[in-house]
Amino acid sequence: MNEPFDNSVFPPPAREHPCELYLISPLEVDGDFPDRLRAALSGGPVAAFQFRVKGRDQHEAARLAAPLQAICAEFDTAFIVNDDLALAKRLDADGLHLGQGDGDVKEARAVLGPSKMIGVTCHDSRHLAMEAGEKGADYVAFGAFYDSGTKDTGHRPEPGILSWWASLFELPCVAIGGITPDNAAPLIAAGADFLAVSGAVWGSDDPASVVSKFAALAAEG
Repeated sequence: MNEPFDNSVFPPPAREHPCELYLISPLEVDGDFPDRLRAALSGGPVAAFQFRVKGRDQHEAARLAAPLQAICAEFDTAFIVNDDLALAKRLDADGLHLGQGDGDVKEARAVLGPSKMIGVTCHDSRHLAMEAGEKGADYVAFGAFYDSGTKDTGHRPEPGILSWWASLFELPCVAIGGITPDNAAPLIAAGADFLAVSGAVWGSDDPASVVSKFAALAAEG
């Protein structure tokens, strides 16, 4: 049996750009959520917002997305659609995030064109990440690094996978899974280009304050 890969031999690379925040929506985005999104984005720079809803038909999803996409445009935050290529095309979204088994990067690129951002969930797999890069992904996402109430996952990479990736590849990497202001520092130090965050922000009564805390951590890192 092969020995486990030792990510620790790859020290965190020198940063050329600060780590940035990548917000992921809760599953329920109606009601007062547009106001909460606006509040969160006012708390500090947010590079991207992923629209992630389940069990809605495309017409309903498009209706829910419209005000959120407009708010993101106001704050110069990229609007990324989760999993649904047809919806991303319909909304002329800034990009699409694909989970494993949710679509092919090359197909998505052919439909969306060269200017759109395409990211891929790679769990704890170096192989999946390299494969996504070879197919033309714009970023790869590793996780879950911590327990998450947003999505069940049996994958638990060590922060060293971020250092390994950042040391060898120019493609940005995203850390995801249960990330809070209290546990984000090791992921930033390891080389994450983006922190994908959901529960820590939307579970707070003051999302702007939580975003500000992340922004301060990223600036320090």
